[in-house]
Amino acid sequence: MRADDHAVARELAVEAGRRLVQLRDRGGEPDLLRKAGDRLSHEFLTAELAVRRPGDVVLSEEGADDPARLAAGRVWIVDPLDGTSEFGEPGRTDWAVHVALWEAAAAGLTTGGLTAGAVALPAQAKVLSTAAPAGPPADGEGNGPVRIVVSRSRAPRLVYGISDLIGAKLVPLGSAGAKVAAVVYGDADAYVHAGGFYEWDTAAPVAVARAAGFHASRIDGSPLAYNQADLMMPDILVCRPALAGALLQAIREVTNAP
Repeated sequence: MRADDHAVARELAVEAGRRLVQLRDRGGEPDLLRKAGDRLSHEFLTAELAVRRPGDVVLSEEGADDPARLAAGRVWIVDPLDGTSEFGEPGRTDWAVHVALWEAAAAGLTTGGLTAGAVALPAQAKVLSTAAPAGPPADGEGNGPVRIVVSRSRAPRLVYGISDLIGAKLVPLGSAGAKVAAVVYGDADAYVHAGGFYEWDTAAPVAVARAAGFHASRIDGSPLAYNQADLMMPDILVCRPALAGALLQAIREVTNAP
């Protein structure tokens, strides 16, 4: 790993976000704005990485999948605009820019090969980064119900079962990056998703959550793996470590219920 990889991830996510805010401020038809945002951020990130890290492979949601990544030692996994739908809705702040680095030499680590990452929340003027990880999660489980962030449009049936079982409060949000950020910032306690998504949806959020001391795994407790041949990821759990055991148990009970 290069010493400035953390800084590069942060700088690129922040600058891409700044450009997206400028684009959004100019207004326009929502669908055209969304397409323009995806393209603008993708082109910026890929061009910058080609200059700053010319020997690395880039995996972007908006680009073609380069098979060379499977044999590469370093792969940048980026989502140029996570929460594209929210980006096109005036006033919404739950969209993000994801930039993460996967390294083959780190594949045996608990980070699953993710060694650097940043999640910029441009409309909130916030950024989470492995360059300066957020503070550790608070101890204890609080006095109120467990707050679980879920998809606005496709919350999986699983989370409703968990909510019924443990009396959790479901909090709908857009971008996966915004959801994980809500957990890291203490605005929520957990993020559970079982509806499937892609590696770029979670690579940077998982990198920054782990750097801050949070639990991140599959919903069966197994490790999250990145830079795989199949880019689909079935599910995820990100939460405060103190809640991981109880949530994994609740997931097992709901999953195995007749």
